[in-house]
Amino acid sequence: MTESRIYTAALVIIGDEILSGRTQDKNVSQIALWLNIQGIRLKEVRVVADDMDAIIEAVNILRARNDYLFTTGGIGPTHDDITVDAIAAALGVDVVIHPEASAVLHKYYETRGGINPGRLRMARVPDGADLIPNKMSGAPGIRHGNIFIMAGVPHITAGMLDALTGTLEGGAPLLSHQVGCWVAESEVAKLLGDTEKHHEGCQIGSYPFFRDGKVGANFVVRSTDAHKLNECVEALRLGLRGLGYDSVDGGI
Repeated sequence: MTESRIYTAALVIIGDEILSGRTQDKNVSQIALWLNIQGIRLKEVRVVADDMDAIIEAVNILRARNDYLFTTGGIGPTHDDITVDAIAAALGVDVVIHPEASAVLHKYYETRGGINPGRLRMARVPDGADLIPNKMSGAPGIRHGNIFIMAGVPHITAGMLDALTGTLEGGAPLLSHQVGCWVAESEVAKLLGDTEKHHEGCQIGSYPFFRDGKVGANFVVRSTDAHKLNECVEALRLGLRGLGYDSVDGGI
């Protein structure tokens, strides 16, 4: 682990069903949280349709400016699952049947009606790829260099992330602490800015809400350094108290 530099990742969510609103994405949160633990920051997310050109463009742009690129969706057995083809085109390689993936699928479907052309599609990978184990549904995920091609179904994605845990190079994990307060964030905007400015290595996010007829906000302090994090949190609490506001440790 290299603590001195920040490792970044991007995520491309692929699927017409996401853009149409028929399916609500749940992968951004779980991938972001998992990446934080690995010491990697999720820097950007793009949602694209099941369209070759759109996928190719997103993959080539995002893989070039991040250490890692993750994709979810579009690696199933049907004709509209074109993620593998698009990423192979982006990389300038052929699509091939991965022998290990084929063997896994043949074994998985042995008691589930047998293999067929649709199911065998899930063994297709960009040439040169490795596999990401999938204990949930047989069909493996795919790794090609710094690109990780995963399922769109959240619980299957979670299993693939579990298989990748500890295998990626990252920096120091991003730590966070939340403080809540019944105050309009506009009334403490200067305090938030000044506190962050005077605590190098810390960031403060402000998340307002309206509950029970009252305005409040939760403030999340983030840092890779536990000591700096604690100092910044304490300064924020003292600053709120100095302005006449009580804070709630852990948030409201």
